[in-house]
Amino acid sequence: MNHLKGRDILSVGLTIFAIFFGAGNLIFPPYLGRMTGGEWFLGFFFFFIVDVGVSMLAIFSTIRSGDLSMTGIPSRLGKRAATIVAIIIATCLAPCLCVPRTAATTFEMGLAQMFPNLSIWVFSFIFFAIVCFLTIRPSHIVDIVGNYLTPILVLCIIVLLILGVVDPIGPIASESTVVTIKEGIVNGYQTMDPLGIGLIIVAIMGAVTEKGYTTKEVQGRLLARSALIAGILLFIVYGGLTYLGATVSNGGFEDYNQAQLVVALTQELLGTWGVILLAVIVLFACLTTAIGLTSGFAGTLEKLTGGKCKYKVTVVVMSIFSFIVSNAGISTIISVAAPILSVIFPCFITMSVLMFFGKYIQNDNIIRFATAFAFIISLSEVLSGFGLPLTYTQYLPLAAYQCGWIVPAIVGGIIGKFVPCKKSAVS
Repeated sequence: MNHLKGRDILSVGLTIFAIFFGAGNLIFPPYLGRMTGGEWFLGFFFFFIVDVGVSMLAIFSTIRSGDLSMTGIPSRLGKRAATIVAIIIATCLAPCLCVPRTAATTFEMGLAQMFPNLSIWVFSFIFFAIVCFLTIRPSHIVDIVGNYLTPILVLCIIVLLILGVVDPIGPIASESTVVTIKEGIVNGYQTMDPLGIGLIIVAIMGAVTEKGYTTKEVQGRLLARSALIAGILLFIVYGGLTYLGATVSNGGFEDYNQAQLVVALTQELLGTWGVILLAVIVLFACLTTAIGLTSGFAGTLEKLTGGKCKYKVTVVVMSIFSFIVSNAGISTIISVAAPILSVIFPCFITMSVLMFFGKYIQNDNIIRFATAFAFIISLSEVLSGFGLPLTYTQYLPLAAYQCGWIVPAIVGGIIGKFVPCKKSAVS
């Protein structure tokens, strides 16, 4: 099929939006708004660039690479290196961090508020049983998420945002209490969205193929248009949630963590009914993300291992593993994720930017060296935060904004240009 159907573009776009809009997308924007106050839009802008901007760049870079999978972005690192990088990113993102966080978020922000005596172990077991059941048939992912779950999710979010804009909780503080740009970037890292692009693509490609779109060129066009729909929806939702957080920046909400703040905001706007609405939003937001990433991880692992790791077996094993990890709680998962993402994200951004212009880059060492330099600096920054004597990172350009890796990555790319490469991935 070469002709794209509008309903398919919309359905895939809503699916991409729903998979993106999971645990991190719901809890981080309001927290960012509370911290940045009058500078909330500036913080939101950099949050959006790091999260959605990089995600869209990764999608188009993957399309340009011709490899609509996890290895699309790192493909120019070499076959073995690309496979290793893809497995590391997929494992860190899906079973270890993001998917367990969906269950923890759903429990702490929804069910625990209505059923204080409910055990997180019991809830997590039920949650991942549902995820496993709905993911075991990959061809149904787009239909289940795009046609049924997402419309309910979007409707609930719109209700909450309209109430928050029409009747704000309080005045917005005139000044920010943090370095706004840095906080926007760091919170954008925490969503983990760009890292999941490969998994999301894998999750929906099977269903897209079954709908009759079988060639890479047509699949790429469908994916690109659907991604734009998802990006527009995410801009509206992220901006609204950041604004809601800014309406409590004048004080009284400083002691709440990310999840608790969203609960408090909803209760202020809707009272008791707000708890129920929030539970529905969180459940559908996190469920759609868990389904998409579980499907994507299982599909990726099956492809990278040449079919040795069967899709259905991986779905079951991952659901069990995520169930165990989720019981650590959302604060613990976030604290563990922060340093890992601070190392992985700069490398991924570097690869995504260079792959977008990949056809103009004849020497693969440009990408390899740039990525290696970004990795060294970002790792040094994280280790410095743990007390190791690597304070040189503080003096790098843009270090105050958590971007000290940018200039070294550029230098690495320039050095790589002059290092001969035996074989380029560019045809």
